[in-house]
Amino acid sequence: MEYMSQEGYDKLVAELYQLEHVELPRVREALSEARAQGDLSENFEYHAAKREQGRLMSRIRFKQRVLEFARVIDTKRLGGDTVGLLTRVGMTNLKTNARMTYTIVSPHEASLPEKKISIQSPIAQALLGRKVGDVVEVRVPAGIQNLRIESIEIA
Repeated sequence: MEYMSQEGYDKLVAELYQLEHVELPRVREALSEARAQGDLSENFEYHAAKREQGRLMSRIRFKQRVLEFARVIDTKRLGGDTVGLLTRVGMTNLKTNARMTYTIVSPHEASLPEKKISIQSPIAQALLGRKVGDVVEVRVPAGIQNLRIESIEIA
């Protein structure tokens, strides 16, 4: 079961549509053009198009499988007093006094530029179930960080 936001679900559906209805027909066209050139054993364009088709089919199957098991979470039913999936968490690094805010999302929605971290990340795992004011110790690749939760809100 993959729990995700409506926004993440819609984005995944749009990506799948793009792959199936735009990119795959383009690759199939390139494949048929390369096939029409004759000898396939030494036809670089044919082999490149065949590899691209395999890569696309793999991505399409993966996205279809994610959507098959996806469940959209109704954010109105979430409680906002503890950290969980689809909560926006404001926290302070106690060592550097740096303040940061991240939204905890499914792995398929994670995007650091958008300040969305995967629920499977070490920071999210350490924060799950915690409340405002709690101090958590997080083991990250750079070492151990102590973070204080400043705010929690539903994303």
